[in-house]
Amino acid sequence: MAEVPPRGEYSAAASTLGYLYQVRCALLESLRRLRKSQSFLVSIETLDDVVFEPAGAAPELLQTKHHVEHSADLSDSSVDLWKTLRIWCNAVAKGSVSEQATYFLLTTAKAAEGSAAYYLRIGDTRNVDTAITRLNATAGTSTNKANQSSYDAYRALDADKRKALIEKVCIVDNSPHIQDLDLKLREEVFFAVEQKFLESFLERLEGWWYRRAIKHLVAGDVRPILSEELDAETAMIREQFKQESLPIDEDIMSASVDASGYQDHVFVHQLKLIEVGNKRIFYAIKNFFRAFEHRSRWMREELLLVGELDRYEERLTEEWDLYFHQIKDDLGESAAEEAKIEAAQTIYRWVETGSHQMIRPGVTEPFVARGTYQILSNDQKVGWHIEFKERLGQILEGKEAPA
Repeated sequence: MAEVPPRGEYSAAASTLGYLYQVRCALLESLRRLRKSQSFLVSIETLDDVVFEPAGAAPELLQTKHHVEHSADLSDSSVDLWKTLRIWCNAVAKGSVSEQATYFLLTTAKAAEGSAAYYLRIGDTRNVDTAITRLNATAGTSTNKANQSSYDAYRALDADKRKALIEKVCIVDNSPHIQDLDLKLREEVFFAVEQKFLESFLERLEGWWYRRAIKHLVAGDVRPILSEELDAETAMIREQFKQESLPIDEDIMSASVDASGYQDHVFVHQLKLIEVGNKRIFYAIKNFFRAFEHRSRWMREELLLVGELDRYEERLTEEWDLYFHQIKDDLGESAAEEAKIEAAQTIYRWVETGSHQMIRPGVTEPFVARGTYQILSNDQKVGWHIEFKERLGQILEGKEAPA
């Protein structure tokens, strides 16, 4: 058996965690601003890791630094500190940011007591002059090769610009690690839904945020994320956790479905039996997939009441049974096969386009009922051909049908 190398030796896990941390921090800070009813734009990986542009105010630039080790220190010669300062010094030199901008370094590391970073923290210990004295000394005497380009960029600014920049720098040290951000995020959305639904609510909000961030980051799409977007998405997800509703998840709705994996399912045999075309069979498979996946997730996350799914299936089955027997009575006992197929098509068109019972009043997506009918069809609890049970028995004889 091949030896597995240690994760840190060849893995990009640390840098990947850094990017994820950056995006999660952007969400956390956005939620904090949203709670204060602030209107803003969020940009990721443009001028800085994260940039907030409050309406009518100067931008706030946020650098995030995540360390896997909890013991990291932010000393006067810290690479994290000087790499961040280099980015900001270059931005000031180029005039690419407002003179009124505020700069935040959010890091999981701890600012060493008495260090420049220590004196740039928000609070009683803040002392910009002392911080500048220490930074000047480090840039002038340090032999740390990794920081040379940063020292050069810092020294390239004249004293006034340098002081103006450092006065706007705020160090936020000892920030939560990526796994600890869950608690902070939960605190921000605590009153959005019932406490038992917080985890499910946050999973969906973060899922949307990651998708929106990816869309924002792809080449050619540098449009910022609007606070109104986050506000609207939060409100929409919150509505889905009310008693009369259930969440409809975009990852399931947009998932690609491989129809070839369903060809031996009973519900597909039911459709082929009544000569439904391939395109309509594909839509039946999509509805089956979407309903099955959502129902599974609702049950797994305990969003359904005890027996609620069984009662819903019973209502749909009763609805089908009445219509099925109306068609059967109209057809008569001596109908030819062509008439039986035509009758079955009528029943199935009713499934495809009719208005059906909803699992809850606020769950209006048609796939829920249509997909549940496919699930019931797969269990042979409902069918479309007047003689569907007998015909399926012949088709499935000697063949084990998938569940």
